[in-house]
Amino acid sequence: MFINWNPDLEAFKIGSFAFRWYSLCWLLGLLLAYLVVRQLFKDQKIKDELFEPLFLYCFLGILIGARLGHCIFYQPDYFLTSWKGVVEMFLPIHFDRYGDWQFSGYQGLASHGGTLGLIIALVLYVKHTGVGLWRVLDNIAIATGTTACFIRLGNLMNSEIIGRQTDVPWAFIFERVDMVPRHPGQLYEAIAYAVLFVIMIVLYKNRMAKYVGTGFYFGLCLTYIFTFRFFIEYTKEVQESFEEAMLFDMGQLLSVPFIVVGAWYMVKGFKKGQKL
Repeated sequence: MFINWNPDLEAFKIGSFAFRWYSLCWLLGLLLAYLVVRQLFKDQKIKDELFEPLFLYCFLGILIGARLGHCIFYQPDYFLTSWKGVVEMFLPIHFDRYGDWQFSGYQGLASHGGTLGLIIALVLYVKHTGVGLWRVLDNIAIATGTTACFIRLGNLMNSEIIGRQTDVPWAFIFERVDMVPRHPGQLYEAIAYAVLFVIMIVLYKNRMAKYVGTGFYFGLCLTYIFTFRFFIEYTKEVQESFEEAMLFDMGQLLSVPFIVVGAWYMVKGFKKGQKL
């Protein structure tokens, strides 16, 4: 009754260059967010020239933040203890035991770090363009569910961030990992983030467009995502061995500050929007 899961890692090839599903999902997620935010900017009559740099800021902020977040929070003993580890932290390569290197892509990205990187990138974007910070944050928050959904679908295609063993009828057997039926935690998250995007659009279209710029959508996004992340961790295997002895794993501990900050901004933004 279980679902055997062992897809090819490569979506397609162009000559000798293979394009992985994970990379494709990342790009599709960013592209959809780009299109959504572009439409929101047009709807709010923000000049096109102020929008154009936004994608680059977001792409670099998410990628750098997610990569550093994984290396520093989950594998500091590897990435911060040798010059090879430091190089691998920043470049998409891997050194073998003989000292030779090969292209590996960025294997290891943390959503908490990606969120921090995105926020920092948006602050820099605001300073460069002069667009209101909360207007930018709220617009990005509305589109965030699309990118988050596709990133988790990429994790599913990679058979990574696997769930705990279970006997539910929809369990996945990740053949690349073992032959044990497990919770498809990546799929749970992908569905949750797709629902978040629908909620955001419904709110925006139903007389809540005026709340853009108050911080309400930014707060709702953080609260929803990281509350879900906290509880979904109970269905997932720990990513690093040191987490096994912890009451709450690293993903849960890193989620708490985002939940608190998000709830505060959501309430504050809602009260501000009520006065508009």
